[in-house]
Amino acid sequence: MIVDVRTYTMVPGRLGAWLKLYEAEGMPIHVRHLGQPIGVFTTDVGTVNQVVFFWGFESQADRERRREALEADPDWVSYRKKSADAGNVQHQECKIIKSTKFSPM
Repeated sequence: MIVDVRTYTMVPGRLGAWLKLYEAEGMPIHVRHLGQPIGVFTTDVGTVNQVVFFWGFESQADRERRREALEADPDWVSYRKKSADAGNVQHQECKIIKSTKFSPM
């Protein structure tokens, strides 16, 4: 298993608006292509105004296949434009982490 960890840092004061937009429009599209996330979190201590996503995949090939389908979806293209036009996201970071042989997941 691999986990795609995506951290989005929002412009201060815009996190709430982005979360509402994502929950209403982005999340259903994500779930349609990527499945249910392991979790979606906001930061409370440390660097604030962040949303952190954990998406689980069987392999890198599985991730690539699902993300390609997502990027080709006209609904996702429309959502991304709306999200970008709102000017909420300041920075994005993506990490791929792999489970160890003794990991409970």
